[in-house]
Amino acid sequence: MKKISIFLLLFLLFAMNGHAQLKCDKLLTENLDNPIGIDVLQPRFSWQLLSDKRNILQTAYEIKVNEGKQNVWSSGKINSDSSVYVIYKGALLQSGKKYQWQVRVWDNENETSIWSAPAFFQTALLNVSDWKAKWIEPGYAEDTLMRPSPLFRKEFSSNKKIVNAVVYITAHGLYETSINGERIGNAYLTPGWTSYKTRLQYQTYDVTNLIKNGNNAIGVTLGSGWYRGIIGFNDNINVYGKDIALLFQLNITYSDGSTQTITSDNTWKSSTGEVRYAEIYNGETIDARLDKTGWQLPGYNDKEWSNAKPADFSFSNLTATINEPVRKHETFKPVRIFTTPKGEQVIDFGQNLVGWVTIKVKGKAGDSVKISHAEVLDKKGNFYTENLRAAKAEDIYILKDDKEEMFEPHFTWHGFQFIKVEGLHEDLKPGNFTAVALYSDMQPTGTFTTSDTLINHLQHNIQWGQKGNFLDVPTDCPQRDERLGWTGDAQVFSRTATFNMNVHNFFAKWVKDIAADQFADGSVPFVIPNVLGAGAGGSTGWADVSTIIPWNMYLAYGDKNILANQYSSMKAWVDYMKSKSENNLWQSGFHFGDWLFYHPQDDNDGRAAVTDKYLIAQCFYAHSTQLLINAAKILNKDDDVQTYSTLLQKIKEAFLKEYVTPNSRLVSGTQTAYVLALNFDMLPDNLRTQAVKRLVENIEDYDDHLTTGFLGTPYLCHVLTRFDYDSIAYKLLLQDTYPSWLYPVKMGATTIWERWDGKRPDSSFENAGMNSFNHYAYGAIGDWMYRTMAGIDTYEDGVGYKHIKIQPHIGGKFTNVAAGLQTYYGKISSEWKINGDTILMNVEIPANTTATVFIPAKDEADITENNQSLSSIKEIKFSGIENGYVKIELGSGVYHFIVNSQQPTVH
Repeated sequence: MKKISIFLLLFLLFAMNGHAQLKCDKLLTENLDNPIGIDVLQPRFSWQLLSDKRNILQTAYEIKVNEGKQNVWSSGKINSDSSVYVIYKGALLQSGKKYQWQVRVWDNENETSIWSAPAFFQTALLNVSDWKAKWIEPGYAEDTLMRPSPLFRKEFSSNKKIVNAVVYITAHGLYETSINGERIGNAYLTPGWTSYKTRLQYQTYDVTNLIKNGNNAIGVTLGSGWYRGIIGFNDNINVYGKDIALLFQLNITYSDGSTQTITSDNTWKSSTGEVRYAEIYNGETIDARLDKTGWQLPGYNDKEWSNAKPADFSFSNLTATINEPVRKHETFKPVRIFTTPKGEQVIDFGQNLVGWVTIKVKGKAGDSVKISHAEVLDKKGNFYTENLRAAKAEDIYILKDDKEEMFEPHFTWHGFQFIKVEGLHEDLKPGNFTAVALYSDMQPTGTFTTSDTLINHLQHNIQWGQKGNFLDVPTDCPQRDERLGWTGDAQVFSRTATFNMNVHNFFAKWVKDIAADQFADGSVPFVIPNVLGAGAGGSTGWADVSTIIPWNMYLAYGDKNILANQYSSMKAWVDYMKSKSENNLWQSGFHFGDWLFYHPQDDNDGRAAVTDKYLIAQCFYAHSTQLLINAAKILNKDDDVQTYSTLLQKIKEAFLKEYVTPNSRLVSGTQTAYVLALNFDMLPDNLRTQAVKRLVENIEDYDDHLTTGFLGTPYLCHVLTRFDYDSIAYKLLLQDTYPSWLYPVKMGATTIWERWDGKRPDSSFENAGMNSFNHYAYGAIGDWMYRTMAGIDTYEDGVGYKHIKIQPHIGGKFTNVAAGLQTYYGKISSEWKINGDTILMNVEIPANTTATVFIPAKDEADITENNQSLSSIKEIKFSGIENGYVKIELGSGVYHFIVNSQQPTVH
């Protein structure tokens, strides 16, 4: 018995030590988990430290990288606290190779971690000469009206033991591909959307397990997609070309060291099949009777097929994929099946989502089933599609025989909550319909909950607005004949986006297209990729995407590369504004202004909140100039810092002369005017107090409602908080009548609306010409909810949450707010609860970071941590009292603070 007890004790001690041991986890290469197909010659490595101890900081690291059994880099012990973006400095990387890497670290407690579990990355084709494939087009004469999807196939033999097999593929259009009938990968709408003429992404897949000994078959289906399909307004078509083409290369390595390459060329066969029509806006038609059964398998008789035609398209624009692809995510079953007053059979999935519906049907050969999509029902309960404008959003399935068949689209998607089903001769069964959400495969990072159920629903809507519109590019809406990468929408929401999901690579890819499509004079297009043509650019608040998103990504992720890569684009935009200015005033050109601001239908008394567009332009001119200066400082461009600092001073002086009256009023007295002037520091210190009072008076004059549009809304609550008006910010947040964030929630919204009153209280709709029920711009309040309500932020001396700020603002009758954020260093969390006169505050700080925490208390003596006084805890450093908070410095760990006999501080 004693031996057993000793053994048990030793086991427990070992387990405890093992649990407390310093470890490295969550290894990333170029911000991705074990990526396949990167073309960065010096990739950057990141990892997290795991430890149960407090105040753990990395003091050194060591990395080793192997290719097979060969070591290509051993860093040796490097004295550094860097655990994010550590640059590879080994031998030159080779195309198509798989590299394995590990890391170990030393900490400030003199502990050394074990080597991490291995991670890997696989390179893409690093040189144009690595491409052996040829571009191919269909060898038959296309139907230029319906444009059925081309099929391409190729058979090949493999009779040796395979070590690895890798496919590189892209298309003019969209593609789906298979080997021996098995789909390659789980990405959809590939190769995605970029500025194709400059940047066409290709994807890399490991297909080792799909190739069998003997005969094999490759099958590829193409769709028109963004490349040549209808995109933009007025049936805009063939934006990038009339062709549809495939580029495919399969590299096989055998165990005896030999290789085989299968490439697209004129030996491939081409035909059409069951996909008879596919357009993004209009939907897809599949005629199962025309399916060429077995065409993706070896041995299929393709004698009637045409040989593919080689095409002379460029390879110079090819680039490896750096962002996460579009994938399938949540699925939804019907919550309600009903017949409308018009007699239509309709299914409600309970959530406005983006994707498509998979259906199981049974009927007679030739029966046609049509699925139409809608976001809302009209006030009578009928299916409503007027707000889709010209987009038909219909999927048509023609049955093959009398057996049960399953259908789903391939090269389209829809924004919807409801579907109308036509053509079925039986009652609709819930089990036969599944809605599938499609969006870029960004990892969720944030959680946010409160004691208020409506605010929790608002957070849900913000997240689903992001999911629905982050489909390879940040679209403005996912349902109508638009779905474009509007720059204004993206920039106002970009910081909020970083809290909900990891959008680092998503935006890093998209801002490259901003630079690619930027006009020669520095003007930035309204939409990216630019499908609206020359002249559609230069609007303030939209074109500033070129400075705002790179800076926000730098703040959120600490990535200097984004600033370095985009710096010339940032500078070109500022120089454009300078070139259009006279006496440092920018008062020319077209501007959208404070888009969709509050505007009563019958505005007889001047209640519409119209803000001077050139006042807005001057504010963003200053803001972008400031962000350019910030970037120049980070990148050590001292001359530019000097030049643009001088320019910024002149811009602000010109603003004061033009837009501020002798009595210190702004010429536009709107909320947006005061918010922008205050947020961008357009006013000197001595004018700010009166300006914010005028802002508050305006809000109160509208009965505690906001009147801001796209450009004023993101900064409204931030300005109120900055100038100690949290109570007003909370009133706006909790306002539930139009216009407000909670009005759509109370009207049943499950996403963010384009308009504050997309659906009016009487259930009638706003103008159908522009009334999306799945936008995300007004969801920018999420940034304030995370950074102010929960208080999670990053300091600029430690961006990317290396130096964390935790400063919750208590108010608004909330009794509980809790938020968490996954960063590259690990999880940050901040939670506060009010329990009578006691405030409970829980904080989690990841290893290898430090935090400055503000606890709402009058004095240090009022606070305990785990039932101990702050002064008795060595890991916590008291650093003063500041504006109603006790300010402390601490390191990693989980902390539980209690503030006794303390009423919440609300300004």
